Amino acid sequence: MKTRRGNSNNGGSSSHHRWRDLPRSLLTGPALLLGALVVAAVSSGGSTSTSSSPSDHHQQQLPIHDVALDLNDTHHLFWRVDYQERTIRFEVHSRRRGASHPWVGVGFSDRGEAVGSDYCVLWTDWHGRVRFQNALIDSDGRMVVASHQACRDFRYKVADGVLKFTFSRSFDTCHPGHYLIEGGTTHVLWSWGAGPLYRLGGVRAAGDSNGLVRVQLLKPNLPTNNHHRKECKVIEIRSKHVEVPGEETTYWCTVERLPDDFTKKHHILEFGPAIQPGNEDLVHHMEVFHCEYPPDFEVPRYQGPCHAADRAPEIDACKRVLAAWAMGASPFVYPEEAGLPIGGPDFNPFVMLEVHYNNPGLNKGRVDSSGVAIHYTSRLRKHDAGIIELGLEYTDKMAIPPKAASFTLSGYCVPECTALGLSEEGIYIFGSQLHTHLTGVRAWTKHYRGEDELPELNRDNHYSTHFQEIRRLPKPVHVEPGDALIMSCEFSTADRVNVTVGGFAISDEMCVNYVHYYPKVDLEVCKSSVDTKTLVEYFEFMKRWELQPTSPDLGWRGNYHAIQWTPLRSGVLHDMYFNAPLSMQCNKSSGARFPGYWENIPIPKAFHLLPEPTRRCKKDVVSEENENSLDIDGRETI
Repeated sequence: MKTRRGNSNNGGSSSHHRWRDLPRSLLTGPALLLGALVVAAVSSGGSTSTSSSPSDHHQQQLPIHDVALDLNDTHHLFWRVDYQERTIRFEVHSRRRGASHPWVGVGFSDRGEAVGSDYCVLWTDWHGRVRFQNALIDSDGRMVVASHQACRDFRYKVADGVLKFTFSRSFDTCHPGHYLIEGGTTHVLWSWGAGPLYRLGGVRAAGDSNGLVRVQLLKPNLPTNNHHRKECKVIEIRSKHVEVPGEETTYWCTVERLPDDFTKKHHILEFGPAIQPGNEDLVHHMEVFHCEYPPDFEVPRYQGPCHAADRAPEIDACKRVLAAWAMGASPFVYPEEAGLPIGGPDFNPFVMLEVHYNNPGLNKGRVDSSGVAIHYTSRLRKHDAGIIELGLEYTDKMAIPPKAASFTLSGYCVPECTALGLSEEGIYIFGSQLHTHLTGVRAWTKHYRGEDELPELNRDNHYSTHFQEIRRLPKPVHVEPGDALIMSCEFSTADRVNVTVGGFAISDEMCVNYVHYYPKVDLEVCKSSVDTKTLVEYFEFMKRWELQPTSPDLGWRGNYHAIQWTPLRSGVLHDMYFNAPLSMQCNKSSGARFPGYWENIPIPKAFHLLPEPTRRCKKDVVSEENENSLDIDGRETI
């Protein structure tokens, strides 16, 4: 564990180090084409300037986001979101790797599959002319030039051996086959191949090399200042020289004691990854948990597999999330009004780092000391921030039948719980982390007030368990006492032959939203499962009328596994879940429940629903001769 002053960028991932080593001018100002109006053609070697307009000034005020497209950072993606124009301006930097006429494509996909994806491709024809086209990928994995060109406003240049090009995409063109950019996860594909090409149509999209990253493209345009770092210290909570096993999945836990500095209360203002250079491909996600004990309790120090049989049972109480990061995620920065409290006279000083190593090559001999960097300060902000768990209980009372292409479960934070757990002024939710295990494909949280449906808290229609970041909301959402929050997850078990039940194992399932909010209240868990009495009656029904070998002696998990699942039985289970009353966890930070009887709670309903969102299409206007190709041909095009 290492502590340092925080006025640096070391809290972020080291995955971008190769680009950071370039001259500073390449990453700022006109060298980033996103900040330039005009870029010289490669054959001219010069540049052109023009006066800026109000729209140009508006564009340049928007934050620029970026992600490495491959592990070696040979290809890098930058983008800027314009919500006013409902467009994204992209910029790709690609090291040419000795090829004089390479083609480079960036594509967008619902789930990461190449087939059906929507690509924007720079290529050079056999006459040496640089072209830019939009292509859709057919069932054979080959490029088909799109009849409507959704990739617009192309510019490019070459500098210091780096090919740079920009293009823009509308959120939604409403043209069939083109990708709809939404607020959740986008699977961004990339391909690189040697050229020149005779034509783009028919070229295999895989190219000579390719890859996939998951990102949230429609990030909210929040203030990007980092002035809080001047007042912060940084503590890095790391694994220690872990010899990563030659297994595909390893969860490695490290229990540490925080320094004596934390006998005083502090606020966490930011956290992010501290990845050991060279291990960017290995570290999948990380979480830091606080050990919930009295301040003088000594938690045994530990480093080893998280689920080892000989791990001290005292470590099981290390389960309150302080920080979390997933591959591809940006550092999480708290709003100006709040910080997450850490330390103080009543705070136990032990924390646990959990690192998920993803090693699909089953490589042995790799050593890692990655962790999480936490920026903290003794200058407390106006509000303590907190985290509430919404959704389904971690219990095998809930299940997903096998061979289900789509099955939805919901967990409820009911009005009866928020009425007791929230203060009179309510809370303001500013961050959200959606969470399922391996079969989750979509997740969202609805918000009810009385009989009225309010705007959704968060939604990810292309959710991936491999990209679980904590996301800032565009603006804080006010939740009042008596409101209801409904967390829903869509699962796909089409490739499973046995039922999937709720639980902690990665092969089990969860449906949770960890919401970050202020000011802190005593409510920490607001989750549900199906009412116990109703579930007992369901298994009795299955035995009596469906002749299934269910029994009170089997327990929840055993009874679900005893059923021979058919589409009809799956439908009956689904209807039962969405009509049966609830068993509630309405828990305080201490783990105790708020007073009351929390069985047989009715499912909250809204009767005044919001209308279905309408598609807002941006029609691209292009001339007929440029409909299928943008041909730079060695000249600057404005």
